Formats: sequence, C-alpha cells, structure tokens
Amino acid sequence: MQQQENILVVEDDTSLAEWISDYLIDNGYQVTVANRGDIAVDLIRSDTPDLVLLDIMLPEKDGFQVCREARAFYSKPILMMTACSEEADEILGLELGANDYVNKPVKPRILLARIKALLRRTEMDAAGHRLIFGDLVLDKKSKSVKLQNNTIPFSSNEFEVLWLLAESAGQVISRDDLVSKLRGIEYDGFDRSVDVRVCRIRKKLSDDPSNPAKIKTIRGKGYLFAGDAW
Repeated sequence: MQQQENILVVEDDTSLAEWISDYLIDNGYQVTVANRGDIAVDLIRSDTPDLVLLDIMLPEKDGFQVCREARAFYSKPILMMTACSEEADEILGLELGANDYVNKPVKPRILLARIKALLRRTEMDAAGHRLIFGDLVLDKKSKSVKLQNNTIPFSSNEFEVLWLLAESAGQVISRDDLVSKLRGIEYDGFDRSVDVRVCRIRKKLSDDPSNPAKIKTIRGKGYLFAGDAW
C-alpha cells in the first residue's frame, strides 16, 4: 500500500482549517493543522510534511515570515492561500519561495488540483535527482546548474561540493564531513581543496566571496547553504 502523503494546513480560522482538513483526508491525505505561524515553522522543521498549505494572515508570524524561514531548510512545495486580490502579495509569496497560491474563498476542486500538481512535480523532481531553491536548480544526473534559467558551467568536483551543501540546506557542514564524503578520507586539517572549490562556486553563482550570503562560512564550524537566498 502506498504511503499517504502528509499535508500541513496552516490556518487560524478554525472552521476553515477543519473543513480543509476533512476534505483532504477524504481524498486520501494525512493532515496536520497549525493555527499559528511560529508553530508552523516548528512543525515544518520536525515533521517535514510533503506539502505546506499556508495562509498569509496568521498570528505570531504571518505566512510570508513562515515561508521565508522555512525555505532555509525545507525544499518541498508550499502552496499559499490569500484572501487578497493584490498582485503584490502573490508576487511576494512567490519571491519568498512559495510554489503556487490559491485565492480565498477556497474552491475545493481547484485546491485539490493545485495540491496534486505540486506533489506530482515533486515526485518528478525526486526521480530526476533535482534540488530546487527559488531560481537555482541542481540536477544530479546531468550535474547541471541553472540560475535564473541560465546554465552555469560547473566542473564535476565543484558540482559535488555544491550538491552536498545544498542537500543539507540550512545545516552547517564541516570541512571534515565534506572531505570525507568527497574523498573517503578523514580531514587532516591541511587540505584546502574544498575551500578553493567553495570560492569558485560562490563566484559562479554571484555570491560575493568577501561577504557571502548564499553559501556562508560559519567560523570554526564549516559552511552553510542558505536555501532561502536564491
């Protein structure tokens, strides 16, 4: 039996959250509900749902804040719900990392269609070994890197370092771990080949080497790939 996909519904309107939850359960999904933005961020981190259905107007942290924070460590689909018809809100959500949005009042069949489409796209990406962070797309099979739809030339060694960092987005990866995964040996404290590759990667991806914001150096610990910076 295929495992049910888990959807996190983030909505502070209790009756609407209950209606959406019941509807999605009836259509074969597992559902978790959060009614505050801060709780939502914690659940996204701990549960790693297959999709987040995220309202914009929330207590404690609004949907934009939740989306921004979650994208530092979460790469699966985020579908935003908005009661506003303002194009600026929709654009902001997409720029912060949302994959799509639906307008309130929510129409059941449209909501379900959007969810199925996003989950189907995620399955295709997983099958193709792809990682997507905003405008950055990494494809492990072809070892290709695209930024804003432009293919950036990468050597195999550079791609391997970038992939290792990106698949652990939001987490600090030590030089020891990188060297061990890349070369199968322990870091001896002298090998600077990883640092050289990271420097090249930053330049190719327009991340200022003197003040990097996308692939950060965490002093005394290692490197951190910021998933929300793309």
